[in-house]
Amino acid sequence: MWSTPRVRLPTMARMTSPRDSARSGDLPAGIGRPATRALEQAGITTLDAAAGHSAKELLALHGVGPKAIRVLTASLGERGLHIRSENSEG
Repeated sequence: MWSTPRVRLPTMARMTSPRDSARSGDLPAGIGRPATRALEQAGITTLDAAAGHSAKELLALHGVGPKAIRVLTASLGERGLHIRSENSEG
């Protein structure tokens, strides 16, 4: 018996690309789409917001890996900022 192929309709979430929503903040494109999505879902849309978190906290987000941390660290350094250290009080 033949089945009807499944068709995926675009939803608002899929219609807006992560790159478009990242443009509203200033996260570097080099961190990758999965990391951008993970950070945005956690409410982190700017480098200033990322600076308020430790590398351990950021790495705990599904989609954020060592490359994203390296790129964020470099971008923060260009602005004279850094990722919060583990010993800093939040």
